[in-house]
Amino acid sequence: MKNLADKNINSYLKFVYSENDTLSIIFQNNELFSGVLGEFNNNIKELEKITKTNIYTRGNSISIKTDQKNNEKIKSAIVFLAERYLINGSLEKKDIHSSVDEFMTDKKIDQNNKIQYLIKTPKKSVIPRSEKQKNYVKALHESDIVISAGPAGTGKTFLAVAVALTMLLEKKIERIILSRPAVEAGERLGFLPGDMREKVDPYLRPLYDSLYDLLDYEKIQKKIEVGDIEIAPLAFMRGRTLKNSFAILDEAQNATDTQIKMFLTRIGENSKIVINGDPSQIDLPNKSLSGLIRSKKILGHLKEITTIDFDHNDVVRHHLVSKIVKAYSDNKDD
Repeated sequence: MKNLADKNINSYLKFVYSENDTLSIIFQNNELFSGVLGEFNNNIKELEKITKTNIYTRGNSISIKTDQKNNEKIKSAIVFLAERYLINGSLEKKDIHSSVDEFMTDKKIDQNNKIQYLIKTPKKSVIPRSEKQKNYVKALHESDIVISAGPAGTGKTFLAVAVALTMLLEKKIERIILSRPAVEAGERLGFLPGDMREKVDPYLRPLYDSLYDLLDYEKIQKKIEVGDIEIAPLAFMRGRTLKNSFAILDEAQNATDTQIKMFLTRIGENSKIVINGDPSQIDLPNKSLSGLIRSKKILGHLKEITTIDFDHNDVVRHHLVSKIVKAYSDNKDD
């Protein structure tokens, strides 16, 4: 795959326009062709479903016969999928949906500009999938503090963990600290079995999941053991100063004003702090105690701090998540 990725995408694809609005995309490499098609042509079938277009495969080519506008849309999607395969060596279902996203396939966005925001981790390469995600990744690199708010599935935690991990592996920082408030979401900690760590671990599980998605399990465990990666409840952060660190507070909608202020003031030399949360999912007994939105309002004017507001258009999970988020947002007063 490394040899494939060394060449420009145009070295692998040839486009042939015929009469009756037929476009053929001819692949010059069989591995790339198979990767774009997917097992049992599942990638192409999913693309057909999304675009409501008939796509035909024969030999080493893909053919589309609709109108000129749709032909170009499918062409952009195929090029996008081929580029993703060259970068990652595989495709996921979410890549198929991204292939028809205007931000991802807009040719006015220079390809080198996209690569600028590429996050390369040992297990996969991560690319921002919306304009706000691109701004978020830029802020994670350039700002001392980033505060983001938005619905589930917008990549707030995953992108922050990915950037933090690359900085750790490149030795730009010495430690990653991942934290969440251990606030009960309709269930009580006391009813969970085990000691305090075992009781708290379920609240921190999404942070572990992001790490395991980006680096092998054994390597993550080793870095946790030696202290390169620390995962701890928010309450354990009081009184500390974080130097040469990348600290992420997740689920910050469940942190109070005082707790967020405490976390922010842990920042030390050569450190970054990221605060993420979803204001629509506050589990505090008194929702007005949530400090996430207030922190954005109080600190947003400081040049060293970047604030980002995500919405349903930035959701990168199953395509239904975006529709669910939007439906609840449109009917929040019902």
